[in-house]
Amino acid sequence: VDLVGGYYDAGDNVKFNFPMAFSTTMLAWSVIEFGKFMGPELNNALDAIGWATDYFLKATNTPGFVFAQVGDPFGDHNCWERPEDMDTPRTSFFVSRENPGSEVSAEIAAALAASSIAFKKFKHNVGYSERLLQRAIMVNTIHLFFVTFYLRA
Repeated sequence: VDLVGGYYDAGDNVKFNFPMAFSTTMLAWSVIEFGKFMGPELNNALDAIGWATDYFLKATNTPGFVFAQVGDPFGDHNCWERPEDMDTPRTSFFVSRENPGSEVSAEIAAALAASSIAFKKFKHNVGYSERLLQRAIMVNTIHLFFVTFYLRA
């Protein structure tokens, strides 16, 4: 699975999709509420949202699976190097019917939905907005059927 993109956590090389989705949701709502005051920085904010949502589209591309993490938190927290030089394993973890985790799925769905509104409101890319909305609906449906706590998965 191609999970290139998105944002790393805490200055190291692990990606935790739950806090990344929360941050993306907050950034999208900030653009929705205050984008009209952002001037030329609006496009930068939308680009930052797009970097995350492009990644979330990849992380939710396999039906029935939502990738929740990339990297080993223990190994990666001890590895402080630029991503281009990292040689730690890129182990990925997912939630599914067998390994449920509704919180991470719900937050990714929220990030995709809020981002969809931001892109649509500012007519940045209406087709992309619709794609995000449809994926949010799909991911939200997955998490509704497999409700359990993420940490127990």
